[in-house]
Amino acid sequence: MSPDKASTTGVILAGGRARRMEGLDKGLIRLAERPLIEWAIEALAPQVDSILISANRNLQHYARYGYPVIGDLQSGFQGPLAGCLAAMLAARTDWILTLPCDAPLAPTDLRARLGASLAAENADLAIASDGHRRQSLHALIRASLDADLRSFLDGTERKVGVWQNRHQLAVADFSDQPERFLNINTQADLAQLERWRAADSG
Repeated sequence: MSPDKASTTGVILAGGRARRMEGLDKGLIRLAERPLIEWAIEALAPQVDSILISANRNLQHYARYGYPVIGDLQSGFQGPLAGCLAAMLAARTDWILTLPCDAPLAPTDLRARLGASLAAENADLAIASDGHRRQSLHALIRASLDADLRSFLDGTERKVGVWQNRHQLAVADFSDQPERFLNINTQADLAQLERWRAADSG
């Protein structure tokens, strides 16, 4: 069966170092006068019954949004999988739905379509594809994989795809809406997304 709202916790991944953004806290960067964290909350809230915010700084600021804020178990910005592990341990549901905070236009049917692919392939996790490449942090993950992920992170590997490929993985096709996966890694990306939004709304 496809995971429903009640069995899924939304997880906003906002705990990165953001080297290419001069170390700025990405979740607090503004797009159209709104912090990226607000875009992520708006996208996830209708799709899940509970939300966690994964962050490693400005914790009090994130806490103002009324959702639990969780930090990585290890210091030193260990990457998005560390945020996933903390969320898997904190969630009280069977599944987590992850969303990177720097992709503010997330699909409104992300959970439903990931869940359909997951159920069709009897998989342990599902990720999105924009038709050109995998979007590995737009993911629906079985929370009971926490022990396996902890063991993986005890090693030296940190690549998301490497860990995901260790499991039965489903890939959901979102090639009909690739713009939903535009993300912000640099100031140029932010400017481009501002222009795209202005053109789309106009």
